[in-house]
Amino acid sequence: MLTKRLIACFDVIDGMVTKAVKFQDNIHVGSAEELACAMYNAHIDELIFYDITASSEKRAIDIETVRRVAECVFVPFTVGGGIGNLNDMYEALKAGAEKISVDSMAVRNPQIIAEAARAFGSQCVVLSTQVKRDDSMPNGYQVYIDGARQATGIDGIEWIRRGQELGAGEICLNSIDRDGTLSGYDLSLMRLAEAAVSVPLIASGGAGKPEHLAELFTETEAQAAIISSMLYSPRMERNYTVDELKNYLLDRDVPIRPLSR
Repeated sequence: MLTKRLIACFDVIDGMVTKAVKFQDNIHVGSAEELACAMYNAHIDELIFYDITASSEKRAIDIETVRRVAECVFVPFTVGGGIGNLNDMYEALKAGAEKISVDSMAVRNPQIIAEAARAFGSQCVVLSTQVKRDDSMPNGYQVYIDGARQATGIDGIEWIRRGQELGAGEICLNSIDRDGTLSGYDLSLMRLAEAAVSVPLIASGGAGKPEHLAELFTETEAQAAIISSMLYSPRMERNYTVDELKNYLLDRDVPIRPLSR
């Protein structure tokens, strides 16, 4: 049985990790480099880095911060934001990333998924998608881009199905409605996603307590969970350690990666 993964996701602005609620009211947490070192030492399984204003500001990713973070971590490291072409991807990989996340640019130019898969392999391509409940959509969720600022008119489930067909090797699905709310993952969304695609799914948006992780991993087929708020959000009454969360899941027979390396 494949073990489940716990992922810290850095929403980065000017080299600082921030936390928001539904993509608004960002609060700085600390420098990306320092927090990356702390998360690695705390036994996090993976790290995702999003330069969250790069796409809306129409600029390249902050490659120097990517490089500094990569020097701190020796776990799978995914990078996204401001990725517009294969050269941008190559530069991020050269800076230390192992996987590339495509989001807004992929919606604007879906062929970038296929081009990246051919150039670097599907295992290197993560389709990151921000969705919001919308009853006008066939499956009830609409895709948003540019930091959840821009509605696209695209059905979320149809989009991830197309992303897999184009070559994405993994999908990170973020619920805008749940983002930063600490109210639990959108399990209905994940069930729709797992019925639509066969590649690994990362759930994002809503984690606030250990029970939410247990629900996700026992009631859906999600292979990984983003747990950023639980680890370092200033809005939490208390933050959890990675080891606490892993022990909680192990006690409930959820297959999880070892606490130590």
